[in-house]
Amino acid sequence: MQLSDFDFQLPPELISMRPIKPRGDAKLLVSSGRHIEDAHVRDICEILRPGDRLVLNDTKVIPARLTGTRARQSAQGLMHAKIEVTLLEPLLAGQWKALVKPLRKLAVGEEVIFSAGLSVICKDKSDGEAILCFSVEGDALDAALDASGNMPLPPYIASKRVADAQDKVDYQTVWAKHRGAVAAPTASLHLDLDALESLRQHGVDSSFVTLHVGAGTFLPVKVEDICSHKMHAEWGHISAHTVAEIEETKANGGRIIPVGTTALRLIETAAKTGSLQPFEGNTDIFIYPGFDFKITDGLMTNFHLPKSTLLMLVAALVGKEQLDEIYAHALTGGYRFFSYGDASLLFPQ
Repeated sequence: MQLSDFDFQLPPELISMRPIKPRGDAKLLVSSGRHIEDAHVRDICEILRPGDRLVLNDTKVIPARLTGTRARQSAQGLMHAKIEVTLLEPLLAGQWKALVKPLRKLAVGEEVIFSAGLSVICKDKSDGEAILCFSVEGDALDAALDASGNMPLPPYIASKRVADAQDKVDYQTVWAKHRGAVAAPTASLHLDLDALESLRQHGVDSSFVTLHVGAGTFLPVKVEDICSHKMHAEWGHISAHTVAEIEETKANGGRIIPVGTTALRLIETAAKTGSLQPFEGNTDIFIYPGFDFKITDGLMTNFHLPKSTLLMLVAALVGKEQLDEIYAHALTGGYRFFSYGDASLLFPQ
């Protein structure tokens, strides 16, 4: 299939800048086979069956966007420049790969100061990115980022407004546990602990996996032949306990429903051999039409960017024709798109 097959026109007013409150009031498009209906997230207990199991990503988004100052001696005296840093990927202890704006104003060896207790030295620059070494590491770095950093909102939000204190609540799942993501598993933002408890009482249990979502999730596909696209790698973990829970649900006839494309990509990575196995490591799995799903029976997900790998994943699950019907319905119905938007619950034919 071609990249142009996954393009559509999205009115800017449908891009959500803030989430609906309370979380359960977000709209939920339900697609089962060729049937589409409108609901709300709060109705999910009426839609899922007892015996189904949700798979949730418990990664925790770090406040990965920092603003600081670089000082440099010049013929005119000490010159200062404002530097914006977005952390991308941890490397060695205290070192991160990062986007730096403007990169041309930061030389290798120069320091950027963010606060009294937090600074970085630029160790290297290549391919539009920098390697930064922090002045602290471990728990001290975590605390400094929490104090000085802002949430790394997606570009389509960050270009319209600055992240604020409310985003530290809104852009984080209520069960976030393991630090490491620089983007949220946004489908899970619709659910809270009360919703999970209601589902549990309804007979729908949850299992947890960890996939540290990277900034590459927002990268566009640039090749017309989608089969030649190279995915970014992200670190994930699935425990033996989670594997056992999923296998038991399958054996009892229940459906496995990842909440979000990140959880789906991870469980399908761990089932490449045909059966689900415990997993720890990087995955760069690219799911597009023709993919053979081993574990996934349904998917709860938001509405995605045109020409994105996430849109291709949805097409792989429900079929390209049904994908087009779903998105036409969402556009006509005024559904809110992207990270802070509405949700869909999708089951293949």
